[in-house]
Amino acid sequence: MSRQLRLNLHRPQAFSRKTLVVSDSNNQAVAALDAWPRWPGGVLALVGNAGVGKSHMARAWAQETKARIVAPKGPVDLGALAGSPVLYEDVDRTLPEREETLFHLINMAAQPGGSLLLTARLAPTAWAPSLADLRSRLNALLVAEIEEPDDAILESLLEKFFRERNIRPADDVIPYLLRRIERSAAKAQEVVIRLDEAADAEGRAISRALARQILETEPPTLGLFD
Repeated sequence: MSRQLRLNLHRPQAFSRKTLVVSDSNNQAVAALDAWPRWPGGVLALVGNAGVGKSHMARAWAQETKARIVAPKGPVDLGALAGSPVLYEDVDRTLPEREETLFHLINMAAQPGGSLLLTARLAPTAWAPSLADLRSRLNALLVAEIEEPDDAILESLLEKFFRERNIRPADDVIPYLLRRIERSAAKAQEVVIRLDEAADAEGRAISRALARQILETEPPTLGLFD
């Protein structure tokens, strides 16, 4: 297969529980998700830095519970969400425009059949809404935090990013990267992109030698996981 053909065959992301790697960095968050529907007040806030796997875990939960998903933009039909599990991602990035919506969703989660999974980079106590009633509810939420990736998670992330770009690196590339790159999902994706672009530009296979070359040069600012 030519590189041009490979570059045009990016695979969609898979958010199933089967593909979720559980390790010390996320096992407490996974356990909190698995405690559904026994969350206090029916609400759980899943918190962690960009790229640590919040969406993967949240979407896998949504598939298993048949949860309704709040659209990232536009009005929210609260009536259509009543009495069912609801997933609302990136909450801290949509406030204050949706403070009243969030207030009502939290109240609805305590009703029969209801529940609410929130994802955010910051803990709910840091969201600082203007509504006093919402602020008190956020302070009382159950929070599960995902830590930065350990070796097991970082390895699965590198494999995922290579797979999404239809790349099969040499066997020693991922172990080499694991010992040398920053422990973050953003850095893992950045390195995979840079390897892909360098291999394409130079007509080379993705090898340990190319990985060494990439890591020895100053990376560009890619703005990943915004």
